[in-house]
Amino acid sequence: MREKQFKKAMLGAGYVSAVIFCLLPFVYMLYISFIDAASLFSKQEAAFTLKNYVNVIKGENLHFLTYLKNSVVIALISSLVTVIIAGLGAYAVTRMDFKWKTAVLLGVLGVSFFPQISIAGYIFKMLAALGLLNTYTGLIFPYTAWALPLSLWILAGYFLSVPPDLDKAAKVDGAGNFQIMAYVILPVALPGIVTAFLLSFIFMFNEFLFALMFTSDEAARTVPVAIALFTGLHGQVPWGDIMAAAALTTAPIAALAAVFQKRIISGLTQGAVK
Repeated sequence: MREKQFKKAMLGAGYVSAVIFCLLPFVYMLYISFIDAASLFSKQEAAFTLKNYVNVIKGENLHFLTYLKNSVVIALISSLVTVIIAGLGAYAVTRMDFKWKTAVLLGVLGVSFFPQISIAGYIFKMLAALGLLNTYTGLIFPYTAWALPLSLWILAGYFLSVPPDLDKAAKVDGAGNFQIMAYVILPVALPGIVTAFLLSFIFMFNEFLFALMFTSDEAARTVPVAIALFTGLHGQVPWGDIMAAAALTTAPIAALAAVFQKRIISGLTQGAVK
């Protein structure tokens, strides 16, 4: 009995420690975002204020709302394009007979192993030659290519879980490959599609390196880069503004993950289990 109680206590302590470890940076971020910069590094009592959030939202020199719009639009378009291409590719490798299907999947997965920095220079030269630097398109192309392997593997695993008898029944009724995919496969595999879209969106919304290298101003720069480049008068670091901007940026992503966590988990696991 004591052994069971000890195991439960240790398990509970582990859960609490993990939660504290994960949430502590966010709690500290929120705390700093509500503290006046003048009292942040002084011995005087910290003063609660909303000035940091007002500065971030209304500051003419920060362009935060523009950066936020850029991040949302680029991540949304890139995720949609990624899911469409990955869906077509997953249907091809799971439903059509051709040689080297496994090699295609492994090759796509192998490409994703290359670190971003190893190909960033070549992508920069290509975008510069095409005149796509500091544009939405200049980020959408590399974002889509970078997120495609994960989405393809998620959807391929989920499409494999759909019974082939559904395809045969649709073919008997005269349906073609596109109709089978649109009206048979996609509705059944909807959780996997939503999972691929959400993970791609979160990844692209938070991406930093490509956005740093391929953009130069608020025309296409995204929120992560903008926050990293926040500077105040005389070069000092405006920690209050940075934390307020980080809190405003984190809130929608955290809400998205919280609302769709069950669908994300089911989409990642059901395709492998069925």
